[in-house]
This record gives sequence, C-alpha cells and structure tokens, in this order.
Amino acid sequence: MVKNIGVLLKSLDAKQLRKDMPEFNVGDSVKMMVKVQEGDKVRLHPFEGTVISKTGRGFHATFTVRKVSFGEGVERIFPIHSPVIESMKVTSRGEVNKAKLYYLRTRVGKGSRVKKAQEQQSNEAPVVKE
Repeated sequence: MVKNIGVLLKSLDAKQLRKDMPEFNVGDSVKMMVKVQEGDKVRLHPFEGTVISKTGRGFHATFTVRKVSFGEGVERIFPIHSPVIESMKVTSRGEVNKAKLYYLRTRVGKGSRVKKAQEQQSNEAPVVKE
C-alpha cells in the first residue's frame, strides 16, 4: 500500500517532463514542428506565432500560440510537455508588461506586433581612456 499518493504522482509526473524545451516567455515568437496524424502516417507541420499566455506549472503547464493565417487569427493551446511537439525554437524575444496578451486578438496590422526585446549587454565594465 502506498503511504503518500502525492509522492507517487509527483514521481510519475517527473518521468514524463521534457528537458529539451527552450526557455520562453509571453511575447516571444516561437517556431514549432508539430506532429500531425493523417490516416496511418504521421507528418510534421510547422506552426509559428506569438506566445500570448502561459498557465499552470509542472506537468500540467500549457501555453497558447497565436498566428495570423490568410487574414484569420489562429490560436492553439499546447501542453508544454506534450509529445505532439517535435521541436521548438524561440525566433525572437518580446518585451511585454502583461502576463496575458489577449488584447492582440482585437488588433490588426502593425498594431498587433509585439515590441522586440533588446539583447543584453555584456557584463564587462566600460573602458575609460584618460
């Protein structure tokens, strides 16, 4: 008999966590290859868009990616540790002040863009010539 079910559930979840996912935040643009089942074949389908939300933690964490395809907004919700995601790459970092970017749903054209984050400077002290 198991004494603590919580410990058992955490150990089962830890086995299924993915270690190959890059660090990303809300506002980042990501490019993913998603497995799609077509009949008896599995093919890879690219999905590229902006992360508009992240929710949950641990094995149950999810994120929402939004893209505009042929003038129509498309959003997909992915579990972070899903085996459906073959690979994921962060193409650009976004600088946002909100945890959820649902306001992008009402924006059109240039207004729907997220400001790009500047690359961090090196930690070296500036050289002063005397």
